[in-house]
Amino acid sequence: MLLRPLLRRAAAAASSGGTRATALPDPPAALASLLLASRSYAKAKGGGKPASSTSNRGKVRAKDPRGGASADDADGDEFAGGGGGDDLDAEFELPTDPLPPTYDPALDVGPGGRPLFAFTDTFGSFAHRNANVYVDFTLDQWNAMLPEGLPAGMMKEFQETRRCAVMVRKSFLDLRDNFRRIVDPAVTTNLKDIKKQIVLDGPRSCGKSIALAMLVHWARTEGWLVFYVPQGKDWTHGGFFYRNTYSDLFDTPIQAAKILQDFLKYNETRLLQLPCQIFEPIPLGEGAGVGKMKGADTVEMPEGSTLYDLIQTGITHTHASVGVVVRLRKELSLVKDVPVLFAIDQYNSWFTFSEFQEPVTVRSCRPIHAKELTMVNAYRSMLHNDMMVGAFSHSTAVGKLRQELPDVPSDARLMFPRYTLEEAETVCYYYMR
Repeated sequence: MLLRPLLRRAAAAASSGGTRATALPDPPAALASLLLASRSYAKAKGGGKPASSTSNRGKVRAKDPRGGASADDADGDEFAGGGGGDDLDAEFELPTDPLPPTYDPALDVGPGGRPLFAFTDTFGSFAHRNANVYVDFTLDQWNAMLPEGLPAGMMKEFQETRRCAVMVRKSFLDLRDNFRRIVDPAVTTNLKDIKKQIVLDGPRSCGKSIALAMLVHWARTEGWLVFYVPQGKDWTHGGFFYRNTYSDLFDTPIQAAKILQDFLKYNETRLLQLPCQIFEPIPLGEGAGVGKMKGADTVEMPEGSTLYDLIQTGITHTHASVGVVVRLRKELSLVKDVPVLFAIDQYNSWFTFSEFQEPVTVRSCRPIHAKELTMVNAYRSMLHNDMMVGAFSHSTAVGKLRQELPDVPSDARLMFPRYTLEEAETVCYYYMR
C-alpha cells in the first residue's frame, strides 16, 4: 500500500517538469513477489473462480477507512490494470478448513526448547509439571466426546488457528484434580480443599468455557456420566412456554426434548445399564403447540425400566418432556454405580430474566425470571451433595450478578485466571508456529 503514494508523487513531479520522476525506482521485487504470492494463494484457494462467485463469509476487502473508494484507488488504476484486472481490492476467501494432521519435529518447539505438543488421547495423564503444552485432537474427536456442542470461543479458536488444539493449563489441572480426588480417595491429599460444587468466574475470554469442555472430555474418558449443557442460555430463550397449573412454573417443551436428545447422544450405552429408582407418576404438561393431553394427567414408568427408557418417553411424548427432564435430575442424584457430574456453561443466565413474558393486562406484560422456568428451577441449585460445576459466560451479556447467589454455596465461586507469563509465552510459540 506504500507504493501508491510514491507513484502519485512521481506523476505529480513529472507533470510539473520536475526531475524526480525519472529517478523513481521500480517497485521492489520483494513487494511484487509478496503481492503475487498472496493473489496466487487466494486464487488457488478459490479454485480459480471470480471473486463475485464466492460467498460473503470469511472475506477480507481492502478499502478506504472512510467506507468509500479512496483517492489512492483512482491514482493506481494503471498499476492495478497492468495485472489484467488483478487489483489489490480483490476479495479472497480466508482459509477456515482444518490443516491436515501432519507433524513437523522442527516446529514442535516451545519455550526453553520443550516440546510444544503432547500426544495423548486423554487429559488424565497430565501432571502439573507437564502443563503449558498443547493437545491437538481432530474436530471429529471433539465432536465424538462432546456431541452436545462445543463452546463458541473454542470453535472460533479452532477456525482462526486451523487446528483443534487446546493448551493444558495449570488452572485446568487444579479443576480436574479437585473432582478426581472426590472419586478416587487414593489421590486425596487435603480433603478440606475439595469442593463438590464450583462456579467458574473470571474475566471475559479467560478460558472458563474451554476449561469446562476439557473437564467434560476428561470425565467421559474416565467413564463418568456427565450431564453437559454447553449453552445454558438456550434454556431461557426461544420456543414455546406454558404455565404449569400443578407447579405454577413455566414449562418449555421444545428445550426439554432437545436436552434429552443431547444427553442421549454420548451416554446411551451407560443409560441402558442404569435402572430407574423412582416410580412415582410423572406429571404431563402442555405439548409443543398441541396443548394438553385429553384424558390423562400423568404417565408412569413400568417396573424394570432403565434411564434410557425414561428419556425415550420424554422424547417420544412431547407432553411428558419437561416432566422427564425434572425426573432425570432426581434419578441422576441416586446413581451410585458411576460418578455423575453436572457441567453447565453460561450458568449465569439462570440467575436473570428469561426472554419470556407473561401477559398481565391487555397492554402490559411482566418478564419471567429464569427461576420460574421448571427445568431451570430443577437444575440450578447447588445445595446438594452432587458434583456440579457451572461456568459464567460474560459474552452472553446477562448483566452483573451479586457476589452471593441464591441456591449456591458461599464458597463455591472460583476465580479462573488469565494467562500467566509462562502460558502466554507458550501461546505465542503456538501462534508463531
